[in-house]
Amino acid sequence: MVVLNRIYTRTGDDGTTALGSGERRPKYDLRIAAYGTVDETNAAIGLVRLQLQGAIGGAIGGALGDGEAVDRMLGLIQNDLFDLGADLAVPQRPDKAERLRLLATQVSRLEQDIDRLNADLTPLNSFVLPGGTPAAAHLHMARTICRRAERIMVELAAQPDEPVNDAAIQYMNRLSDFLFVASRTLNDRGAGDVLWVPGQNR
Repeated sequence: MVVLNRIYTRTGDDGTTALGSGERRPKYDLRIAAYGTVDETNAAIGLVRLQLQGAIGGAIGGALGDGEAVDRMLGLIQNDLFDLGADLAVPQRPDKAERLRLLATQVSRLEQDIDRLNADLTPLNSFVLPGGTPAAAHLHMARTICRRAERIMVELAAQPDEPVNDAAIQYMNRLSDFLFVASRTLNDRGAGDVLWVPGQNR
């Protein structure tokens, strides 16, 4: 159970912050940057969900419209990203009791959602430019932030004594794919995508 009674504590005024383990690190520390950028990804997804409120699209699986289906998936992802941030905030140590860790089953669920959405998309013959509907454009923004978070996590994992859960890295890799596929879903299942035309303006 998380209890947040005081919002400011002044403990970070010296430029440090506490990991979930209690260890203090500089705010520019790579681990702090990793879970901070995961949080940024989550905030960007929140903006997508705001765009989707009340959206009605074509049916996926005959039950939900595209907007509702994507929103439901994004709601699960937002909770997963808090799990992932908590995972990163407590480095894995062999001599310490295990804390909350992202699981391979969460990665698998994301893959299933990608496959479900991708099955109904118009085939691509070019790269997609960020745009189309407002929600799709916001998904592209979330995707680029997600990729940055993944890069930081991989860099962190390459440092000595900075373990990163493999499932957490895999999740962020899949998430960027999900966000791309979801953006196409919300662009009329790909029919409304804005495609890159190589050399068009030369």
